[in-house]
Amino acid sequence: MSDEQQVPPAADPVAPSAEQGASAETRPEPDFPPPNTTDPQLTVRAVITGMVLGGILSLCNIYSGLKIGWGFNMSITAMLLSFGLYKTVERVGGRPYGMLENNINQTAASAGANISSAGLVAPIPALTILTGEQLGWPILAAWTLAVSLVGIVVGIGLRRQMLVVDKLPFPSGIASAETIKQMYARGSEAMARVKALLAGAAFGGGVKALLHFAKVPKLAFPGSFAASGAAARAGATSYTLPNLGFVLDWSPLMVAVGAIIGFRAGASMLLGAVIAWGWAAPMALDNGWAAPGAFEPDAVWFGTLNKWMLWPGVAMMVTAALTSFAFSWRSVVAALRGTRAAATADGSQAHEVPRQVFIGALIAVLILATLGQVFFFDIGIALAMSAVLLTFVLAIVAGRVSGETGITPVGPMGKVTQLIFGVASPGDVAGNLMAANVTGGAASQTADLLHDLKCGLLIGASPRQQAIAQTFGVVAGATLGSWGYLLLIPDPQSMLLTEEWAAPAVLAWKTVAELFRDGLEAMPAMAPQAMAIGGIAGVVLAVLEKVLSEDARKWVPSPGAMGLALVIPAYYAVSMFLGGVLSVIGHRIDRKWARAFIVVIASGIIAGESLVGVGIAIWDTLKGMAGG
Repeated sequence: MSDEQQVPPAADPVAPSAEQGASAETRPEPDFPPPNTTDPQLTVRAVITGMVLGGILSLCNIYSGLKIGWGFNMSITAMLLSFGLYKTVERVGGRPYGMLENNINQTAASAGANISSAGLVAPIPALTILTGEQLGWPILAAWTLAVSLVGIVVGIGLRRQMLVVDKLPFPSGIASAETIKQMYARGSEAMARVKALLAGAAFGGGVKALLHFAKVPKLAFPGSFAASGAAARAGATSYTLPNLGFVLDWSPLMVAVGAIIGFRAGASMLLGAVIAWGWAAPMALDNGWAAPGAFEPDAVWFGTLNKWMLWPGVAMMVTAALTSFAFSWRSVVAALRGTRAAATADGSQAHEVPRQVFIGALIAVLILATLGQVFFFDIGIALAMSAVLLTFVLAIVAGRVSGETGITPVGPMGKVTQLIFGVASPGDVAGNLMAANVTGGAASQTADLLHDLKCGLLIGASPRQQAIAQTFGVVAGATLGSWGYLLLIPDPQSMLLTEEWAAPAVLAWKTVAELFRDGLEAMPAMAPQAMAIGGIAGVVLAVLEKVLSEDARKWVPSPGAMGLALVIPAYYAVSMFLGGVLSVIGHRIDRKWARAFIVVIASGIIAGESLVGVGIAIWDTLKGMAGG
């Protein structure tokens, strides 16, 4: 595709000159309030609060990303925390904290928290595992910042086309706008949600600390399978359910995740775990395709079994994601056509980013991301520049898909780039991973900014000031997130892809890079066949999700969730299923309360346990460095 080798035209990236006037096509619709030019927005306290929250919450997403491969949108969490803080300050004489200030805060905070998607939970640790290269803090911070800035500039360029002309929904942006309006309309209910969030955080953090310091063991499920064949010859007499990962983990984090993702995804996780760890794993052991672990009834064999199970699991996740993305081909075409259409439309929006500033930023991030690949990873300048140019195209696509569905296809975007550059330079692991890192990370920040800009559009915020806040946010996230990652995982080669840190996103990126480097012959016995089965299952389930009616679709297992269950310990799936069940029960008992508080409490639990977990890991690392 020729467009991959050139910078695509921007979607009317900035406000045209004042002399042009505003066309009917680009003028904000009546349902969009006019920009508020009187209330304070980009205040020092709003930006600093957003940067602090974004930096702290980035640690939560890095923690959860290395556990289960998922991060969480922290916009509403940041809104509630800053609302509670400044409402308390108001009571002792502080000036009022307005809705538009809070919007700037959440824009900066969500950008900072999203820094994990700039490579910290996937391609960067995968690079270390495959090559042994561990990036230092200055390089890591500079690289993640450069990747994020590419996404911000593309997001600025897409605002008018996707939000004003095409009026794409961007569901997370709508949810944020509705939440922030309700907070300022019903302050007492908002404070109740703040208290629920903090209570959830205290509970999650307290349980994590108790489990760690009291060394509370997981609860083993009774039951076993008789061993035969190769496993019996190796000395195994049976496989207990704990050997296969079926135990009850007392940690509330995965239960909270299950409450957020819902019953269907949780049930799909449990189904995938039962098929993978309850059926396929014993078969692989009996046939000698996988090796057993320590012959102890309570030992979890995740580390040894995962070397085989990862192949069908990764294949299922990748093919399902790419198939779902393929169904968005109309969005892809519309995105690429729309950029040209919007670029010719006239209009005047003095509150948007000036055209000359946008063009300067576009050139700057192009140079920055290209030079980062060349100097940090020894990637050829032609390959590096091609990666950045391709990133602009794929970030446009990702923004459109995210706007229509609410799901940002970060993984598929990265995999597309990995496949392209795997063919172009098959033995270059760094080129394969880090060129794709630009694509995936930029796509994520593009979508994040567009969701925030949608929220701003609905409440009369200035997109120019939001773009500035987003930039400050990624600076904080890159600075603190990179530092936290290095303290949390000082040795990715020994710490990741283990029972403690399953890191499924790292596994997926590493696996694709290995395939292009080593070929199919390096895979374990029967892994290619298992990968084919997993890949076909991913395609079939993804197609069924798209073609069946809404009523029938809810009975189709989620292929992404099922595939994930193959590459994380089974007890994670058990906990997430329990969370989904608790969410259903809560909605049956009191739907209004459940809609207002379940996600808030679950978010608090995730934040609390993650922050305490990060603190414990950093403390243990520092003790080790001090010889304690």
